[in-house]
Amino acid sequence: MGANRSRRSRLARATARGMLAGLVLSGVFVAGFLLRAWMPVAANADEEGEAFPLLAQVKGLLETNYLRPLPDDQAMEYAAVRGYLSELKDPYTFFIDPPVAQSESDVLAGEYGGIGVQVQRNEQGDIVLYPFPEGPAARAGVENGAVLIAVNGAPLAPGERIDVIDGMLRGEVGEGRGVTITIREPDATETRDVFIEFEVVQVPSVVWRILAEEDTFGYAQVIRFTSRTPDELRAAIEDLKSQGAEALVLDLRGNSGGLLQESVQVASEFLDGGVVFYEVRRGGETATNATPGGAWTEQPLVVLVDAGTASAAELVAGAIRDRERGILVGQRTYGKGSVQLIFRLSDGSSVHITSAEWYTPDRTPLEGNGLEPTIAMIPDESGRDVELGEAVRQLRQIVGAQAAAPREDG
Repeated sequence: MGANRSRRSRLARATARGMLAGLVLSGVFVAGFLLRAWMPVAANADEEGEAFPLLAQVKGLLETNYLRPLPDDQAMEYAAVRGYLSELKDPYTFFIDPPVAQSESDVLAGEYGGIGVQVQRNEQGDIVLYPFPEGPAARAGVENGAVLIAVNGAPLAPGERIDVIDGMLRGEVGEGRGVTITIREPDATETRDVFIEFEVVQVPSVVWRILAEEDTFGYAQVIRFTSRTPDELRAAIEDLKSQGAEALVLDLRGNSGGLLQESVQVASEFLDGGVVFYEVRRGGETATNATPGGAWTEQPLVVLVDAGTASAAELVAGAIRDRERGILVGQRTYGKGSVQLIFRLSDGSSVHITSAEWYTPDRTPLEGNGLEPTIAMIPDESGRDVELGEAVRQLRQIVGAQAAAPREDG
């Protein structure tokens, strides 16, 4: 029981952090924020007082003449900082209170209570589950591609949103707490019920599998760029190769960015050296190159993108497109091509400051433009994954053309 209370406590803290971080994420990660740096900065009150004499004058007048009680000094100071930054007219340069600033460093951990599955709708419209390796669902015997029929005995409504279904499979961790799912395993005709107890789940940054549509095609989705992503992607590629994958779908849909250097390492797995992006700062322009010797630099590749593909994810997709390493399928990406430095201030708050802009290898500006996919797709109204279906068709054509091409003997 003590262990259960400890796990519930951990989940409660993680949930609280997630709710608090959501205030930031709705305007930051969804917009394609890229974490670039975290630097402590010391305050200098004397310099601030000399630089803003009018602010000090107004403060004195309020203290002497204002009818109602004034907010405390910290609240007024925060308001002044926000007003100062708002004059820049830059949505990515902003101030964050200490509690939310602290949550930023935790949010990429992706911890929640649930059964540990990725939920998707396939091209036929079925809701399918892909368990996280060694997670609760995987240990309960749920196979990749199992079709979800009902949750706690209630059949899924036709067209039910993916996020709603995902929420049904999450909950508070505790003894006896969980969910009963009705599933039909791949290639099976009968359904079965499985009760799975909720656990604290660490969400991976990369999920992968061999596609059911073509057993020589691999699929890898990069959900976000964290410190774990390069290692997870290399593990994914090695595993897919061991299962006979000869072509790959790289899914960057909904990936709103993350850590810059890790995104360059991801691009390096697909580009054998050469430019990944150009960065323009006050001091001029620099080029960032891929590291030669990646794990998937020659095999067929299709990248899935959408309006939620932003920031670091756009850098990877843009490099693959411009370097003619693969084609993009989906919708125009978000268009977040600026770099933000994060400075932690003396009281634990932080300020995000735009310091540079990015350009693709062909010098296409990302900011406000996004990337136009090679093959533009209109999202299916019923939520079927038509983009993945198109990616499979494109890979079949590429693989077929390669097989039919004459080979030169040395």
